[in-house]
Amino acid sequence: MTKETEKQDVKKSGIVKITSGGSADRFWNPRFWDGMTVCALWKLFCAGKWRIAPFRLPMAFIVSCLSVSNSILAGYQKLRYGKKLRETKLVGEPIFIIGHWRSGTTLLHEYLMRDDRFACSDTYECFAPAHFLVSGPIFRPWVKYLMPKKRPMDNMAAGLDRPQEDEFAICALGMNSPYRDVAFPNGDPIDEDFLTLRNVSDADRERWLDALEYLLKALTVAYKKTIVLKSPPHTARVKAIRQRFPNAKFVHISRDPYTLFPSTVNLWTKLAKTHGFQSPKGGPALEEKVLRNFEQMYDAFCEDVQDIPQGNLCEITYDELVAQPVETLERVYRELGIDGFEAERENFAKYAETQKNFKKNKFELAPEIKETIAKRWKKYFDRYVKN
Repeated sequence: MTKETEKQDVKKSGIVKITSGGSADRFWNPRFWDGMTVCALWKLFCAGKWRIAPFRLPMAFIVSCLSVSNSILAGYQKLRYGKKLRETKLVGEPIFIIGHWRSGTTLLHEYLMRDDRFACSDTYECFAPAHFLVSGPIFRPWVKYLMPKKRPMDNMAAGLDRPQEDEFAICALGMNSPYRDVAFPNGDPIDEDFLTLRNVSDADRERWLDALEYLLKALTVAYKKTIVLKSPPHTARVKAIRQRFPNAKFVHISRDPYTLFPSTVNLWTKLAKTHGFQSPKGGPALEEKVLRNFEQMYDAFCEDVQDIPQGNLCEITYDELVAQPVETLERVYRELGIDGFEAERENFAKYAETQKNFKKNKFELAPEIKETIAKRWKKYFDRYVKN
């Protein structure tokens, strides 16, 4: 697809892209599916009904070959660390950064990682969750040269050591996840019920939570620190997460919905182009998916948030984080009962300096799209948007 064709497509949809950063796709770039075992990859292909576009057959072949070595390494990690992982206790209560896609969760995650008392799942660990404890020291130094310098959808820095969404790790472990839509974007939605974990069987929910706990324990073995995870889908899973981790802490970040909508459409388009086994069609179907998933997410969140104990939830806005990052982080620490902020103040201030020249994506929305967003996302407007 040429840039001119892409521009015409977004105009037809009512979204006009003014500027958009991000990296170009290169055949050597690692894919989300590169760390899957044979079993996990088979499940992914079956979920997509094996509808792999001809131009993506080479990528499918490479991922399939890698899945064999991943299975071997996963078996070795299980033998070496199985008992230790089962017996490991988390260091403190896990902290979950939540909020809709493109609301600033990554920026907040980057800030919190300035505090050396915290650890997170980085890109390598999310790409290879089944074996990073044994494979990291060997492969990480080499794979990092294959990574793009920026994320595909914006100008945020990318790299193997950068904080990454743990949802990709859950997906790579073979669990059901709406992120499998990225691999097969043109069919019916995959695993949409797993966005909220509400309309799934108890057994499926427990398996999903087992995978999350496995990841948290593996990260604890690696770092022996309190783990901070960031994943937008967790916004809709607060109730399920608290069933397994009742004292977990949450930081929710909100942002202007008229920015969230086009930016999320751009996100899914760019990810599917980079990591998908099909060429994404986008258009009205994608826009409806974004609108629908937002409603599902905040219907669940607004219900779940009422049961979170005081001191376990802090809500901030993207504008606050950008305008007054240090002061906003001080409030996060205070409301969640995290001590030691003053010792980290300078680290936060230094990172804030590096973000002053960050160039955001810019979009324009047609009036009819704005009207649809205001109507369908009214619950979010009422809760987070000041008149």
